[in-house]
Amino acid sequence: MKTIFFSVFLIIQTTYLSGQFKNVLIDNQGSPNEPSIAINQKNPSQIVAGSNIDNFYFSSDTGKTWTKGKLKSDFGVWGDPVIMTDTNGHFYFFHLSNADAWIDRIVAQKSFDGGKTWPQDTYMGHLAGNNQDKHWAVTDPRNNIIYCTWTHFDKYGSNNPKDSSHILFSRSLDAGKTWSPAKRIDQNGGDCIDDDNTTEGAVPAVGPNGEIYVSWAGPLGLVFDRSLDEGETWLNKDIIVSDFPGGWNYEIPGIYRCNGLPVTVCDLSQGQYRGTIYINWTDQRNGENDTDVWIVKSTDNGNTWSDPVRVNNDLPGKQQFFTWMAIDQATGYLYFVFYDRRNHTDNKTDVFMAISRDGGETFENFKISESPFYPSKNAFFGDYTNISVHNNIVRPIWARMENYNMSIWTALINGKKITTSISDLQFEDHFFELYDNDPNPYKGKTAVSFKLYQPAVVTLDIYNSLGFKISGYINNKFYNSGKHIIVIDVDELNLKSGIYYYTLKVENKIKTKKMIIQ
Repeated sequence: MKTIFFSVFLIIQTTYLSGQFKNVLIDNQGSPNEPSIAINQKNPSQIVAGSNIDNFYFSSDTGKTWTKGKLKSDFGVWGDPVIMTDTNGHFYFFHLSNADAWIDRIVAQKSFDGGKTWPQDTYMGHLAGNNQDKHWAVTDPRNNIIYCTWTHFDKYGSNNPKDSSHILFSRSLDAGKTWSPAKRIDQNGGDCIDDDNTTEGAVPAVGPNGEIYVSWAGPLGLVFDRSLDEGETWLNKDIIVSDFPGGWNYEIPGIYRCNGLPVTVCDLSQGQYRGTIYINWTDQRNGENDTDVWIVKSTDNGNTWSDPVRVNNDLPGKQQFFTWMAIDQATGYLYFVFYDRRNHTDNKTDVFMAISRDGGETFENFKISESPFYPSKNAFFGDYTNISVHNNIVRPIWARMENYNMSIWTALINGKKITTSISDLQFEDHFFELYDNDPNPYKGKTAVSFKLYQPAVVTLDIYNSLGFKISGYINNKFYNSGKHIIVIDVDELNLKSGIYYYTLKVENKIKTKKMIIQ
């Protein structure tokens, strides 16, 4: 875009994006938390959500209005809500049980009427004397087989080294009426403490040819497994995807507890990234005060994996946590939702999203919460946020706190209206303008230009894709008002091919742009 139009365009974009997405209250009674949400792909006007411990919500107008109900089960309802649909457009509510003992099985309830009632009530993984926890499920769109994975504890919370945790698997061939016997799929178990060395976070995904993919975190870091025969057999050795610096269980100021457990999805669209597997998580590899959102991908069925790429595009030193990822199978676009503190110096928290249109190579970040909130260390937010996407209908879901009262929210987002000039969203002051470098992508040299509306001291820094500062190109240099051009020389900085970010700091205001070196 020509720079003569850019400043006006950016102002329009920023105004639209900073207050762009209507937030809808789903529930603020009874301290709801740990929400899950799913769009009915057969009838996208129907959306169902759930929250701890036994709340369900249904909408018939794509999430504009909601009706609440209380879930009941012959096996008890004990939290960890997971909402999903099958190929017939029926909803499922998976949850924990307390029938014979605390969290003694995984329960799957089914609704035939858009989430209004839940008459079908079945279960899996009932192993006497053991505990079952942290489940998730997925449907194969080719044949309506439902797969579920979860963590099995010999005894939850046990310090006994003889007690261990494992990842179990079950499937239903008859739309949730019956479930296969639980099968262990991991090769290296963990302890039962519910901490970094416990195997947790198994979220299954289905590939284009019916492959089952799943990753989790544990004592070996981020681990991956797969089945190519509908769950009959699995790898003889788990594939290690990445380390997990700091572990998956970590502290966030003002949050009762927090984790960075992974989410796995696979591209089933007809686009150029079909078959690509993605894993999304958060960790503190950059320090306890700099939790970040990460993604890796595989294009060879999980045999090899890319290096981790940072999803949040802010400057280092802020907290991003409780991520969830979904893929729009109509477009192949990846969507992420997470809590974010980039705009604040205390525990005040926003909700952000990110979108990738290029197979997880680059990410646009934007704020979706209409106002920030302060969490309380004494309030349980749950262990995850969630998001569902179908054909550009995007519905994130999250918990927030207002005056010590918990509530559940969504935002009405149209994927087609998420614009591309989002990198400056968090900076709403137009004290100066920073333009895209030209050329971009480039080899050798590129020109970075900016415009000051009054004389100021300027700093230009360059960061790699992981958020590490690699060059202070300009440091506290005085410039008069007007437009200025700075030439960045790849050879001078010894930069390799890849994605980088440059930030311009003018007084206390900062703006960021992305550049690609070929």
